[in-house]
Amino acid sequence: TTLYVVQREAMLAAFFVLLGLLAYTRGRRLMLAGRNKRGIAWALLGLVGCTFLATFSKANGALLPLLALVLEATVFARQPLAGSSRRQWRVMLWIFAALPALLLLAYLLWTGLQATLHHPEVRRWTEPQRLLTEPRVLWDYLKLLWLPRPFSTGLFNDAFAVSRSLWHPADTLPALLGIIALIALGWRWRRTHPVLALAILFYFAGMALESTTVPLELYFEHRNYLPAMTMFWPPAWWLSDLRRWRGFRGTLTIGLPLLLALLTLQRAVLWGHADQQAMLWARINPHSARAQAYAAQFEAANGQPQDAERRLLPLLAAHPDQVQLAFNLLNVQCRLGGVQPPAAQAARTAMATMRDPGTLLTSWFARAIAVARSGQCPGFDLPLLQSLVDAGLHNPRIKNNAGRQQDLHYLAGSVLLARGRAQAALGELSYALGFDIRPGFAAAAAAELGSAGHPRLALALLDSYRQVAPLTPAPGFGMGMVHAWVLREQDYWPRALAQLRAALQNAAAAKDHGTATPSMTAASGASSPSRTACGGEAARRPEDNRPVCKTGHSAA
Repeated sequence: TTLYVVQREAMLAAFFVLLGLLAYTRGRRLMLAGRNKRGIAWALLGLVGCTFLATFSKANGALLPLLALVLEATVFARQPLAGSSRRQWRVMLWIFAALPALLLLAYLLWTGLQATLHHPEVRRWTEPQRLLTEPRVLWDYLKLLWLPRPFSTGLFNDAFAVSRSLWHPADTLPALLGIIALIALGWRWRRTHPVLALAILFYFAGMALESTTVPLELYFEHRNYLPAMTMFWPPAWWLSDLRRWRGFRGTLTIGLPLLLALLTLQRAVLWGHADQQAMLWARINPHSARAQAYAAQFEAANGQPQDAERRLLPLLAAHPDQVQLAFNLLNVQCRLGGVQPPAAQAARTAMATMRDPGTLLTSWFARAIAVARSGQCPGFDLPLLQSLVDAGLHNPRIKNNAGRQQDLHYLAGSVLLARGRAQAALGELSYALGFDIRPGFAAAAAAELGSAGHPRLALALLDSYRQVAPLTPAPGFGMGMVHAWVLREQDYWPRALAQLRAALQNAAAAKDHGTATPSMTAASGASSPSRTACGGEAARRPEDNRPVCKTGHSAA
């Protein structure tokens, strides 16, 4: 479905889903042969074991039982079981397939209700608007599959038009009715045309998590990966019968792969030239802040900062809350000789009005502080960075976002530290720790204080963490829970923090005696305080599911 290796957890989840369906199918064949115990064992291996592994890889692995029910209702319906085998199979299906599917449906309904009641504007849309938009997204996905083209929108779909009502945009209601009609048609055909019904119902079942109520971003091409697995079985089935229309079917059998190979070659060549790709994506996505920022980065890097500035200015004027555009404009103006006051003000406005920027803040500020301290860019200094952080702290859109508040107070501490105000920096870093008490954050913040030449303040921060460490929240169900268990079994954080504390004590002693202070970075066991597991909005790797990360579920 895409040429780029992205969402590796999606590929792993798809692998376990397919493995589970194969085990389930083998179990059913054994049941048909009268080997009931082995059949049930194989089916349970697929429905229970592989669902567990798939879900821990990515949340939509939980769809495996529902996909097994789709198989049962379509292609397997022509091979009914009889007698005791039928009774045992039905009991197994109800407990290990139907019940998990119903629980998943209840979860989707609960998620949609929570998002509607407690998050009136989840991102740039409300939950009802997302539900109205997704039918149009699904039709676009299907168009990508059935009307192949050499180039697509690629990674940047942040400008996909949101449906504000059934009539705006005009294709919202037809798209919704069309999806309902397709699903109804698939259900009606499940007995008479099971292969066609499987392709339809498997696809929409596979989209049940990412294209319904879970408040993910609206559109990503790679979501087609697992749902499209059975999509082309019907045409392959039709083409494989060469007894009729031999010439026509034979021509298609040879011609279609050749055509698709040529289209793939065109796209692969483009992927081999990242600068050309960036310009093409910018043309295809004229209103995408990410696509334009990505193109501007290449223009600036290739000695065309004026072109980059001309690209960014009108888009930032139209979307003043896009912090990614504002940051890129500051970078570009540094290449042009210095940051101008209007660009600095635009960055403050973006910080004060942005929605959740993910890890973009910490990644950009880490580089920006070094540039500001060097003085190599006129107008780009530490007071400017302090004003940006202050603007972010007064942003009402992220006031209740604990992760972003922690990032901002951490950045405030980092800027204060760079300005030589170590005691005030300690206060900000200690305050930031309270938003999400984690050993990794405490280690990174202490390491920063220590590396800046303030080991005793770093020890004070570790002492503060020791007092509040019992309040560290347990991770929710998912890979976070497994990861925490592994670290706990390895006694990882107690050893890492003890090592860091020893390094800080040595640094404090060395400072008292006037000798050099060693770097704390290697001893900290953590290089970034940001909640990187919840992803970000960097132009190269936009992430998909920050809201659900906070609930402890793995990414969908």
